[in-house]
Amino acid sequence: MDKITQDLLSDVANLHKIPAWAFSFRENGESKVINSSANIEIVKKTDKPGVDIYVKDNTINESLHIPVVITIGGIKDMVYNDFHIGKNCNIFIVAGCGIHTNKSESSHKGIHTFDIGDNSRITYIERHIGKGDAKKELSPTTVIRLGENSTFEMKTNQISGVSLAKRTTDAFVGKNAKFIVNEKVLTEESQIADSYFNIELSGDNSKAEVVSRVVAKGDSKQSFESKLIGKCECFGRVECDGIIMDNAKIYSTPAIQAMHNASSLTHEAQIGKIAGEQLLKLMTLGLTQQEAEQEILNGFLT
Repeated sequence: MDKITQDLLSDVANLHKIPAWAFSFRENGESKVINSSANIEIVKKTDKPGVDIYVKDNTINESLHIPVVITIGGIKDMVYNDFHIGKNCNIFIVAGCGIHTNKSESSHKGIHTFDIGDNSRITYIERHIGKGDAKKELSPTTVIRLGENSTFEMKTNQISGVSLAKRTTDAFVGKNAKFIVNEKVLTEESQIADSYFNIELSGDNSKAEVVSRVVAKGDSKQSFESKLIGKCECFGRVECDGIIMDNAKIYSTPAIQAMHNASSLTHEAQIGKIAGEQLLKLMTLGLTQQEAEQEILNGFLT
């Protein structure tokens, strides 16, 4: 593993070597390493690129890492990963992709589906990063089906160097289940990032909470669209906060559809520049304007 690959693996998965636990590593459009554990089985697909991941019932406090790294120009990678998660599980999944190329454009598109059994809790972290001078596209599609009394917490992070990103997330939330999203996105220069969320609350007492924090700088463009559908007694909230700088553009379109008289759905969108009083306060402490702006952005995206 060369230095560039090691650095990307550290950035997207916080790993410095191949771990002993359940692990699937994809590099430059090919599956390189697959390790199963006693309770998490990873099987390479035979009909298309990707893996099937089977988590046994009652699997508690185990981790799974499935990073993707691209270091060659001209790669156009498409992968299909299907997660079959049993009942009464509590697991931690780290995904994400890093691309570093200075020559021709490379892209990665991942389609992940999650079928989650009753009474399970999944924490899912997805990090995206781009490095180098060439164009880099990272476009994930995620489909989540939550069984009764289950929770899926999704944390997505795109803070550096991705030229084009299109994230699509569909969630179907069952009885007493909960879907949580914390999204953070930074775009600069002429980068483009689009996020689309479609969430269906179809089980009694189901819940959804989506919080998106974005910063757009330079000539970049971002769009955020969410559709929250309540089909029963349920609770859902969508919040999108954006900081806009320079000549950037942000478009935010939260939508709610209440189809039951016991649905409780809310949405909120705020977009604005960095407050002058925040800058002034930090600059009186000795920071330059640029340093003060960076401190504010770091806090906003933490």
